Amino acid sequence: MPRWKKINMKFIIRFVGLLLIFEGFFMLTGLGFSIYYNNDIYPLLISGLITSCFGLFLWLINKNYKNKDIGKREGYITVSLTWIVMSLFGTLPFLLSKTIPNFTNAFFETISGFTTTGASILNDIEAIPRDILFWRSMTHWIGGMGIIVLSIAVLPILGIGGMQLFAAEVPGPTKDKLHPRIRETAKRLWGIYILLTFIETLLLMYGGMDFFNAICHAFGTMATGGFSTQNASIANYSPFIQYIIIVFMILAGTNFTLHYFMLRGKLNRIWKNEEFRYYIFLILISSIIITVCLFLFNNTSVEKSFRSSLFQAVSIITTTGYVTANYLSWPVFLWVFLFLLMFTGGCAGSTGGGVKIVRILLLFKNSSLELKRLIHPSAVIPVRLNKKIIPQNIIFNILAFFLIYMIFFAFGTFFMTILGFDFKSAMGSVAATIGNIGPAIGSVGPINNYANIPVVGKWFLSFLMLLGRLELFTVLILFSPAFWKK
Repeated sequence: MPRWKKINMKFIIRFVGLLLIFEGFFMLTGLGFSIYYNNDIYPLLISGLITSCFGLFLWLINKNYKNKDIGKREGYITVSLTWIVMSLFGTLPFLLSKTIPNFTNAFFETISGFTTTGASILNDIEAIPRDILFWRSMTHWIGGMGIIVLSIAVLPILGIGGMQLFAAEVPGPTKDKLHPRIRETAKRLWGIYILLTFIETLLLMYGGMDFFNAICHAFGTMATGGFSTQNASIANYSPFIQYIIIVFMILAGTNFTLHYFMLRGKLNRIWKNEEFRYYIFLILISSIIITVCLFLFNNTSVEKSFRSSLFQAVSIITTTGYVTANYLSWPVFLWVFLFLLMFTGGCAGSTGGGVKIVRILLLFKNSSLELKRLIHPSAVIPVRLNKKIIPQNIIFNILAFFLIYMIFFAFGTFFMTILGFDFKSAMGSVAATIGNIGPAIGSVGPINNYANIPVVGKWFLSFLMLLGRLELFTVLILFSPAFWKK
């Protein structure tokens, strides 16, 4: 008989309780907009109090917990459970305000926010009370840098190193440390995150947005989320605002370690980073290709072609999901090209989702070297990144990640066709949710949303959002019998 590993549930419950206290606090920050815009204050007030009080209850029943040692099992369970529990409580403002009275729809919208996917079921966004829209954008901002990193940064009272949680939350192939202590690293990451959000908010206000729209769009940009306060997303805003959002989408899709080096004046370390160079190269090449095609086939001015091309390329590569144009009205080969970009993603260590540039880069490098190994079977030819040898176990991990990613994409597409979707819409919905992008192709394109997807489909796509945000392994490992065995 297999022996099952004992899980430290007291730690998990206590930790989730602490995060619920903070989630309730974040809900209450929207009360200023409730008062300013004469909205009903009770949905946010009651939601915040319920969430914080329940979190306080979970904390107090484990207040005498003293064991500060946690293992990988507790880390993975805590991360996955935290995202689910916070999404469940995050539905309260939508349900109590009756803006989204259906629980399935409310959960879909909330987990789409926390996972920074930006896939919405709302048909008339501008009819939603401003305070509820602020909470909707806030879910992006919290999820952008990661709930677990946030907790490590602001909860020193927890008293743990937090490496297991950080590793489960940020499972990419490269996790550069800014400080030997993980809590200090998390604090610096959040400091950069807040600073960039603040600067973008000011620039958007300078461009003509009021404070409410500016901060909501800054939340969506820096989190690479894509929830807008407007039905037309960014399309009706000025070119200046669109260019500002482009710049900050690029920054949000960049490894935050590089932002730290930039602030320290170590600019040479930024361009030496191979992933960053390929990231910028991909954005430029994609934008140029689309610009030329739009100019030739759509008879659009050069500036508008360039702006639309750059915006959509950056939005999809960084998995932000903002739109300025209905790209499905472009020539078919262009939106197919954009669909392929959905399988790229931002840099590792960014708020972007997707496969990540570094994984794709290492896959190409390994494939290229494999040809050389076939010619010279006795030669030892390691894969290198930034002039450093990449261990073989990381290459295996990336190969496994990509294979599982494509299996879920194929199975998800098949599953959505069973629910009655055409092939194009099925592919689009799955690629956009597991890649945390939002708008896709077909019936879930840039001018449509996910409102008409069946209940089963919404729960399935919600699972894909969580799977993509936590980069597959953090969630899938919980379904492995070996994980639970001693």
